[in-house]
Amino acid sequence: MCLDRFNFHFYFLLNYSILVMGEDMEYLIIVVVLLIILLAVLKANKKSASIDLNKLVLYLGGKDNIIQTETKMSRFIVTLKDIKKADKDAIMKLGAKGVVEIDNQLKIILGPESKQLKKYIDELK
Repeated sequence: MCLDRFNFHFYFLLNYSILVMGEDMEYLIIVVVLLIILLAVLKANKKSASIDLNKLVLYLGGKDNIIQTETKMSRFIVTLKDIKKADKDAIMKLGAKGVVEIDNQLKIILGPESKQLKKYIDELK
């Protein structure tokens, strides 16, 4: 019902604008409408980058395997008791953009979700 009312007003304003402003405005209005549609489609198709935090903790060897966490920009740095318990391939499949192992640390490139993960792990402990 509300959408029908919106469509009526939209088409009324579109036709009124074309009559008052001339045919040159018709192209401008079409471009604006197409841009709005494009933005709506892009927003609807935006791939969710959310990572399942529970699975990520599991792939790190569980919360008891995690000694310390740290974030630097888009990187999540985790110090582990036993690095062999971490499943780097599973972490990559979960959505990480990169995983680097140095001694008993993993540096995981997650993007903006690295801070969210640190907060989640700190709350688990």
